[in-house]
Amino acid sequence: MREDKKFTGQPVLSQILDVIPSSLINKANRKHLANRYYKRLPLRIHLVSLLYGVLSYCNGLREMCEGLLACEGRLLHLGFDKAPARSTLSDANSKRSYRVFETIYEELLRQYHSFFSDSRLKGLSIRNLKIIDSSTIQLFSEILRGVGRNRLDGGRKKGGIKVHAMMDAFSGVTEFVRMTEAREHDRKFLYHLKLPANSWLVFDKAYTVYHQFAKWSSQQIWFVTRMKDNADYQVTKVMVDNTKKKKAKGVLKEQYITVAVKQSGIVVQRLKLRRVTFKTEEGKVYVFVTNNFTLPASQVAIIYKNRWMIELLFKQIKQNFPLRYFWGESSNAIKMQVYCVLIAQLLMVIIRKKAATKKSFANMITVIRLHLMSYVALLEFIKDTYKAWRKTHNASFAFAT
Repeated sequence: MREDKKFTGQPVLSQILDVIPSSLINKANRKHLANRYYKRLPLRIHLVSLLYGVLSYCNGLREMCEGLLACEGRLLHLGFDKAPARSTLSDANSKRSYRVFETIYEELLRQYHSFFSDSRLKGLSIRNLKIIDSSTIQLFSEILRGVGRNRLDGGRKKGGIKVHAMMDAFSGVTEFVRMTEAREHDRKFLYHLKLPANSWLVFDKAYTVYHQFAKWSSQQIWFVTRMKDNADYQVTKVMVDNTKKKKAKGVLKEQYITVAVKQSGIVVQRLKLRRVTFKTEEGKVYVFVTNNFTLPASQVAIIYKNRWMIELLFKQIKQNFPLRYFWGESSNAIKMQVYCVLIAQLLMVIIRKKAATKKSFANMITVIRLHLMSYVALLEFIKDTYKAWRKTHNASFAFAT
């Protein structure tokens, strides 16, 4: 679809799809030869069908195909005239690589990167802050082998897929995603990150890997995390000590420490770190550790406080998109569905920002879901639903990156 295409007379889903340039889909198609190895369902129709399933919260392929079938009179606006059969979609989910949808997500993120907000976070003086975390999606299957425990009734194992993510704190968008078996330890995700100098990372203590911390220190990549309770360290210098002051809050103690970096059980380096003990207004005490020695100690605590943003993102995705049930039993089909959810979430972030609406994310998704095939001007409809509904269909909009 052309980027200057007017939205008059198009259903809401068609207007959402216009956010994705056709050139982007074609690029992913060429990169992975997506239509060469599976010709029964062209890539664009496959993507549109799955996004329909995500946005309408379909729990299975049957719901998705029957929903599209009911909309056959309007499918021309989506780029096809006939709803795909359930068996056709099922085959495509198994045979077409999920990497195609991964590329579409990455290219869409790159296309709109400058569009996302990069305003400063309250109380922070740093830039380029990334938040790392993971979330496990449970499923009863053996498709991802060796996950979970055996069921008492002799059925299949309770397995899961773990979604590891790196989120940009300033835009609120996930920039890098990796999916693994649920049993894989979180810290392995760190080895796949490619970051420029002066990047900042924040993550919980499950990601404590001293040799990776040492590598980042040599590359001037800074991090903030909580220190493990059983951490073995040596104090080399005490910079601040307010622990003896009555009713002390904020930074209680700031220390320079060293920790052992080991290879094959042998200490090869003593890594210099900074340990900050912080007490909140509620009286809770946290111990943070960072490899940056210039940032004010109070800022270390503020950086870690922003880690909750990625937990809210995972919650937002799980509550508003279909990840409770899967549309296929192969690992490929499940990863494809997860990437379609991420694409849909990114589209909603773009549209919400363009509409400049005060609606919550959940409320906006609900409105869109109920009117997915309605002929209304999308941006006006989101901004003022009642006014847009009463308005004639002469309004036109164009998405521009």
